[in-house]
Amino acid sequence: MDINDFDYHLPEELIAQVPLKDRASSRLLVLNREKKTMSHQHFSDIKSFLRKGDCLVLNDTKVLPARLYGIKEDTGAKVEVLLLTQLEKDNWEVLVKPAKKIKVGTTLTFGDDRLTAVCLEEKEHGGRILSFQYEGIFLEVLNELGEMPLPPYIKEQLPDRDRYQTVYAREEGSAAAPTAGLHFTTELMDELKDIGVEFAYITLHVGLGTFRPVNVDRIEEHDMHSEFYMMSQETADQLNRVKERNGRIISVGTTSTRTLETIARDQKGSFKESRGWTNIFIYPPYEFKAIDGLITNFHLPKSTLIMLVSALAGRDFILSAYEEAVKERYRFFSFGDAMLIL
Repeated sequence: MDINDFDYHLPEELIAQVPLKDRASSRLLVLNREKKTMSHQHFSDIKSFLRKGDCLVLNDTKVLPARLYGIKEDTGAKVEVLLLTQLEKDNWEVLVKPAKKIKVGTTLTFGDDRLTAVCLEEKEHGGRILSFQYEGIFLEVLNELGEMPLPPYIKEQLPDRDRYQTVYAREEGSAAAPTAGLHFTTELMDELKDIGVEFAYITLHVGLGTFRPVNVDRIEEHDMHSEFYMMSQETADQLNRVKERNGRIISVGTTSTRTLETIARDQKGSFKESRGWTNIFIYPPYEFKAIDGLITNFHLPKSTLIMLVSALAGRDFILSAYEEAVKERYRFFSFGDAMLIL
């Protein structure tokens, strides 16, 4: 398929720059795949579209304050580093800017030498492998020196770090938030539990793979980056029970979807305790093996994420829904509004 098949026009002013004060007050565009209908709701209304026995699958990854600002030790030049994936205890795959001056052996310093790093390997697209040196506990140092890695289309500052975390985040290691989950509050989750909706938890640490631009004309030629995922035996058993009683598995976000589809693909439609790296790339025509529905935000034009939702609901239906969302002035991307596909 051609990359331009997944393009749409988005006025820049519709890109949400700040989160809403009340997470659940965002708007919700509900798509019915079978009837090809859509309706305008608010996220707190999601209770009306879920039923007893449904299972929402949440990605409990926690975003690291993964953006660091430092200097090259030899020249004093300013450098920006974004942590992507922890490879070993102190070795990380990162993105650096400006990348061309960071060679193997280059030393970087952060926060008055409290944290230093040496470049071990050069990767493509600005990627590097850095080995960090520090005193104490790395996550504590990072919490003091790092900033939340907001996407480049967000220009505003985020005074409250927790607003770029889901309320159920617990497994530290992500370079970006699984943003579909940002709409949930503990109160809304309790209300859903009261009507018999279950919650299951998986982990996928969001890295470069989710946001790397598609730079090829034919999407089949795009190479997805790998991201680390985990599913416990408890979650696997829970999801297998949901399937056995014909309940609906509804993933919250594209990261949950990619994890579930990776495991179900490998297990021929069922689930078991799993951990590993996935580079699954979902685009039409893909036959879903794990999920029956999806809660997601509105995604960038020509992105792998809009390809994934197009595989679930149909490209033409998704593009018409995006056109409707633009017309109705929905808020787009990470801090924007949501879509429920059933």
